[in-house]
Amino acid sequence: MPILAIDTSTMVSSVAVGDKKKLAAELTVQTRLTHSETLMPHIQQVMEMAGIRREELDAVAVNIGPGSFTGLRIGLGAAKAMAYALDIPLIGVPAMVVLAWQTQAPGIRLVPLIDAQKGNVYTASYIWEPAAENGQTALKLTCQEAINVKALQEVLDQLAADGGLAMVSGDMAAKKAAMLAEQGRLPENIILAEAQAMMPRAACVAIAAAHRLEAGDYEMSAVMDMEPIYIRRSEAEELWEKRQAKLAAEAGEQAEL
Repeated sequence: MPILAIDTSTMVSSVAVGDKKKLAAELTVQTRLTHSETLMPHIQQVMEMAGIRREELDAVAVNIGPGSFTGLRIGLGAAKAMAYALDIPLIGVPAMVVLAWQTQAPGIRLVPLIDAQKGNVYTASYIWEPAAENGQTALKLTCQEAINVKALQEVLDQLAADGGLAMVSGDMAAKKAAMLAEQGRLPENIILAEAQAMMPRAACVAIAAAHRLEAGDYEMSAVMDMEPIYIRRSEAEELWEKRQAKLAAEAGEQAEL
């Protein structure tokens, strides 16, 4: 069941074709070009590398965030168009789940940290646990804490207080947590994910989506209704509201005069 997977949730553009058992092709790059310039050429290139025609795809999967507001809209827009045109399922995979799929380490608490601006992070908590699958022992990803927004230091302090080994990943782990580790200020029970597991990859979007596709965990009717996970409003929206409030206040003062 080949799946085309797209991840534009960060500055990295990642596109892959794969299924539950294998990765046929993946292209993951970071350039100065925007996602609107690179995404479609990357999709075409990956499809050619995998030797798969669009008509052979069983689903389209996309990272739905949280992450870059513009990047998420571009990725989801392209994914919607392809899924609708090909009449195949569209499967949205949260960024936190994508990052958790990149490190299948049983017993370790996985804590993605994605930049939410102003010293805050989008975060969640997962753990891989043994589970029976088709009569064999497999690993199942279990969510311990749902996606939310917290101050980075608050997350680190809580992990230190909870104890137990925790692994952090994501762009804020690559920047801030790595810096704290170099300075010897990162709590001893917190470790950094390997470099290749720090940023979300389309290969893991495809694998996570393949498990959902096999389980029938999707709705064809949701293709055009699917929305990114924003959690918070964009900086532009907050500035617009402040400006509107200021203009309203000034208009009120003028009316009183």
